[in-house]
Amino acid sequence: MELYGQKSKSIPQKVIIHLLEITFIYFSYKILFGSTGNFISDKLGIQNAVSGTARRKVIFAFTIIVFLRIAFMMLFLLKRKIPWEESVSVPFAFALYYVGFALFVLPIGKPIDGIDYCGIILFLVGSILNTGGEILRDCWKKDPANKGKLYTKGFFKYSIHINYFGDFLWVTAYAIVTRNWYSISIPIFLFCFFVFYNIPKLDQYLHQKYGSSFEDYAKRTKKFIPFIY
Repeated sequence: MELYGQKSKSIPQKVIIHLLEITFIYFSYKILFGSTGNFISDKLGIQNAVSGTARRKVIFAFTIIVFLRIAFMMLFLLKRKIPWEESVSVPFAFALYYVGFALFVLPIGKPIDGIDYCGIILFLVGSILNTGGEILRDCWKKDPANKGKLYTKGFFKYSIHINYFGDFLWVTAYAIVTRNWYSISIPIFLFCFFVFYNIPKLDQYLHQKYGSSFEDYAKRTKKFIPFIY
């Protein structure tokens, strides 16, 4: 967990991450709107429902918004060091969203309906919780009076890892809009990754750094899902 305690701009790593993500976004676009979708559907033996253009536009809009949000947070909010192996693993993880959901939506030709609008709202809520929470925390940390203190305000008063919960919501929104049952596997995987791996490791680091302050915070605040867990 030394990673969380090391600060660095990590410019070369961030450049690589963004270049790889742009590559995957281009591939996603070709799947959704280009000839690559036909090639893949032929190879996998699945239908390419070209009538579902509106749904594909929503999925691709999600992808562009996610990329812009992550780029903003990485360039302006992320202070910790990014190791070289992470500069490859991070974009490939996001390829699961950019490319994975593009593949899942290929055979779906249903017109946009109320369920999809609920998914869009869920995507916006998750994005606000994730990015908005990080912005509020960054503003709070810039105050010299808060140096060395644990941030428990804003969205983080509802959940210790409300930013991760936001991630889970917008990924679930992707799955909803694809209207493909197989796509549920992605938010389920993310949920398990957060609950069984990432959150326990981060909690350990926070406990070591903030001691009793984190213990008190953890006693009165849900760990992941507000009001539930």
